[in-house]
Amino acid sequence: MNAAVYPNFDKTEALKCTLDVCDILNLSGITVFADGMYHKQLKCRSFVKFGEFDEIVKDISIAVVIGGDGTILKCAKRLIGYDVPLLGINTGRLGFMASLELDEIRQLSRLAGGDYTVTPRMMLEITLGKESFTALNDVIISRLYSKICDFEVYAESASDNAVLIGEYHADGIAFSTPTGSTAYSLSAGGPIIEPGMEAIEMTLLCPHSLFTRPMVFSPERIMRIEHSAGTGPPVYISVDGGIPIEFKAGDSLKIKKSPNRIKLIELKSNAFFDSLNRKLMKEIK
Repeated sequence: MNAAVYPNFDKTEALKCTLDVCDILNLSGITVFADGMYHKQLKCRSFVKFGEFDEIVKDISIAVVIGGDGTILKCAKRLIGYDVPLLGINTGRLGFMASLELDEIRQLSRLAGGDYTVTPRMMLEITLGKESFTALNDVIISRLYSKICDFEVYAESASDNAVLIGEYHADGIAFSTPTGSTAYSLSAGGPIIEPGMEAIEMTLLCPHSLFTRPMVFSPERIMRIEHSAGTGPPVYISVDGGIPIEFKAGDSLKIKKSPNRIKLIELKSNAFFDSLNRKLMKEIK
């Protein structure tokens, strides 16, 4: 078995964790690979093999990510098109997509024996004009400086004409996967969706209404969004927290289920609900 480590050394505990991960994998009989950009930090582990990540990924069985959810999102994008599952080790804050916390990395030894489960995660395909993007978490549509904008949201399907879902006056809209339901959407009042499900969640950001509520759509729906920018600041989209891209009035923006999926490795049963209880719930005293 071959595994690639994908660390984020900007995190405080990441270097020590990465060295420990390399040792555990090596002692378990797993060949360890890493991108050459990490040679300075990992050269003390002579067994680590270095190369370009985009080449390494063609020959590995597993990618082990050391960082927060943002690091996992970056690695997931680079795994699209490869049948390589991803295991996250949380050295960030919440780390909902991570399988293990820092004090649990000894469980990595179970990988060599196949003692783990793999959960496919739905992704979104976002098309803006002629450009296409893929999101594991979400796509956020908003103006700068929290300026309100008028949005129209339509839902299409293969057999039906477009249906107007609503006309909204809001700071923006978040469309998320179930995996992304614990990200921006949750902070905006959206529901928590079990990540193994398939659905498209829509949450309005600060809607100017007393009655607007989040909505969950079938994964077969194609969401189309239009807006009236008026004379205010431009409207942008951000895919998985990436660099904002201008969404001009009259442009075609569509969001649908992606044909690609990311596989996440789980070493613990009930990991998602344990994370919810540990990281979001507080004991009532």
